[in-house]
Amino acid sequence: MHDLRAVDLNLLVDLDALLATRSVTAAGRRLNLSQSAMSGSLARLRKLFDDPLLVRNGRTLIPTARAEALAGPVREILRQATAVMASSEQFVAATATRTFSVSASDYATATLIAPMLRTLSAEAPNVTINVRPRSEDVHTLLREDRADLAIEPAEIMGGTRLPSAPLFRDRWRCALDADVNVAAVRDGLDLALFEQLPHIVYSIGQDMRLNLADQHLADLGLERRVELIIESFLLVPVLVRGTAMVSLVLERSARLTRVDGVVLVDPPVPVPDINESMYWNPRHTNDPGHRWLRRRVAAAAAALTPVGLGSDAAGRDV
Repeated sequence: MHDLRAVDLNLLVDLDALLATRSVTAAGRRLNLSQSAMSGSLARLRKLFDDPLLVRNGRTLIPTARAEALAGPVREILRQATAVMASSEQFVAATATRTFSVSASDYATATLIAPMLRTLSAEAPNVTINVRPRSEDVHTLLREDRADLAIEPAEIMGGTRLPSAPLFRDRWRCALDADVNVAAVRDGLDLALFEQLPHIVYSIGQDMRLNLADQHLADLGLERRVELIIESFLLVPVLVRGTAMVSLVLERSARLTRVDGVVLVDPPVPVPDINESMYWNPRHTNDPGHRWLRRRVAAAAAALTPVGLGSDAAGRDV
């Protein structure tokens, strides 16, 4: 049994980062330590636990059985220590040094995180926002503290028990090239033409899960010719330009990446709006820093212009 007075408990922070990243370089970057310093920590951890902990397999490091057994308890110890410290601390944004991880799509990042950052540089100069890609398993992402917040459509999250707060609403439009699809812009996009045109579809993850709008159309039994599948709403206007392709996009994302000649028209069938919300691990609800972050995200959402402004009566962007 080790005498805790003789153990540097900061090594547990290093171990958690090493097991999470499985990389000395990445773990060092995560903790703002040099590679040599992190290598030194790994050497001390190996001596402390009398185990290699991470062994090389080709170009990657894999955890030993002992390391895998330690991962959960170490993470829980750090969570409890963080909770103890947070309960007695105040968060002063002007002087705080902290990194927050937010899981969000490029659309949510450009729509919400970008305007929020414009105020943070002055309000919290030493706070870092680490934007992570969306996850197919938001509950595990938050439970394992791999993200402090997840921004997701409420329609995807269903009846989750995770604490959450609504952020903003958006509506689905069809993006197309006005010079190529002249009739659709002039007369409106009817269902027959919509099904005939080649489509760009947004999906997420290795199983290429459809977004809410495309899933809605699939449930209606609409048959479309999908020409391109991407994982970025923001690229749609660029890809549509000069082609006959059409794509369902969220109005806010298309307005952020305007391309001359690309217009938005209403879909030929009603498509339900989406409602973006933020979700978090309940352990962090009373964390002063986390509460500050949630308030900043909510304030950025409240400042957004409502969708629907800037369109004519026919639903075509002007």
